[in-house]
Amino acid sequence: MEKGKGVMVGSVGRRWGIDFSDNSTSPSSRDFLDPPGFSRASLDHDDSSLTRQNKDAESTWKSQKAWEVAQAPFKNLLMMGFMMWMAGSTVHLFSIGITFSALWQPISALQSLGKIFEPYKDAKVELLAPKLLFIALNLGGLALGVWKLNAMGLLPTHTSDWVSSLPPAQEVEYSGGGINLG
Repeated sequence: MEKGKGVMVGSVGRRWGIDFSDNSTSPSSRDFLDPPGFSRASLDHDDSSLTRQNKDAESTWKSQKAWEVAQAPFKNLLMMGFMMWMAGSTVHLFSIGITFSALWQPISALQSLGKIFEPYKDAKVELLAPKLLFIALNLGGLALGVWKLNAMGLLPTHTSDWVSSLPPAQEVEYSGGGINLG
């Protein structure tokens, strides 16, 4: 088989074959005229508008995902509140474990705030409001955990909790109810 300039000649070869290794005689693609009705200017304009639309769609998606991430602690807040209610207010291993879990989760989420919203950074996406909502919901979860600690009596709220020589605070307990008609 003999190679010609751009055409393969021989009895075994293909009838129409092109050798692309010889660039000296083959015309470049820019020498060909565009087909009728085709305009490269309109193609470039369409690409730029598609690129702009893609960027707008991506920034909209990032904004929506940032809001979803910001609202995620609300679900955790409801679940943790239900678990603390089910655990009761007595001091035992299960209720203490749930309470410290309720305290630990918001603290660790607040520490990793930058990493959580890192994938959604964009010039067109405003992350301040989702971050503030995320912080507020996590602070609400932290407040729920502190309230549970107080309900179990594990927070030092009286001076007798700090100074051993003072007597403990007296529990004031009263019961009301019933109607006194006489």
